[in-house]
Amino acid sequence: MPHIDWLSNHMQHSDTFAQWIYHQFSYEFSDQPLADWQREFAEGQVNGDWRCLIAMDTEGLLGGAVLAKDDLPERPALGPWLACVFTKPQARGQGLAERLIEAICTHAKSNGIARLYLHTQDRRDYYAKRGWEDVETFPYWGKEQRLMKRELR
Repeated sequence: MPHIDWLSNHMQHSDTFAQWIYHQFSYEFSDQPLADWQREFAEGQVNGDWRCLIAMDTEGLLGGAVLAKDDLPERPALGPWLACVFTKPQARGQGLAERLIEAICTHAKSNGIARLYLHTQDRRDYYAKRGWEDVETFPYWGKEQRLMKRELR
């Protein structure tokens, strides 16, 4: 069974996870070199900008999800955000992403956060089935984005 813990306790995985995110969501990083993103992401584990939960097993890193202070420059008044949800292909189909998302939501709620936001290009149905509501659709990064929220009751 995969173990979930804060990346800040396993910083040897920071650059790897940041690289996975960089490639998975490359449209978001078109103006930022990988090394700069890796540095920002690692610093975000300390300053709270990119608090990441990761899943690991005996073989290593499987995936992660982030509680981000700001994940959409066009919506600076919104936040915090569920961001950077990713599991490596070999670990998919086992409910790992859902466990990571729920752990982020539980952590946020226990810290007094009443609502989280996310944006997605193509996973609207996945999130809607898990309690996320549509807020709006808007163009960004050359594609249609879906802004969603989840009330943490």
